Amino acid sequence: MSEAVEQNRTQTPDGGTESPQTRKTARRGGGDPATRGRTTIADGVVEKIAGLAARDVLGVHTMGSGLSRTFGAVRDRVPGGSKSVTRGVKAEVGEVQTALDLEIVVDYGVAIADVAQAVRENVITAVERMTGLEVVEVNIAVSDVKLPDDEDEEPEQPRIQ
Repeated sequence: MSEAVEQNRTQTPDGGTESPQTRKTARRGGGDPATRGRTTIADGVVEKIAGLAARDVLGVHTMGSGLSRTFGAVRDRVPGGSKSVTRGVKAEVGEVQTALDLEIVVDYGVAIADVAQAVRENVITAVERMTGLEVVEVNIAVSDVKLPDDEDEEPEQPRIQ
């Protein structure tokens, strides 16, 4: 290596040497790329993740109160309407933490406490894994029990199409 090039190199803490080009590249941008900028997550994003995770639990028949399910069923029949995965889910999202309120309907015969625990665990795991937010609480309200003889509560078909 020529003497001129050797003079431009500097000693690194581990005993090696680096060129001016290496030093310049290492300093460009100012540190860890993960700290450059801010990521915000909307309440609706967390609500969708939580709603899907809660529905995955055996014993959860549906989400939401009877009234919200009725309005949702009417809305779902509108052309272009889609089933809302956020029905029965409310999230409050901060910068690093989130809290969730879920309203569920369970199947008759299941242990409600066990279903609630499984829902809580599944929701916390999914939300924390996908968002990086700390879930500080998951409140679960069981609003109804689906009996085996009950037909799904759907509004009557409209007479006029």
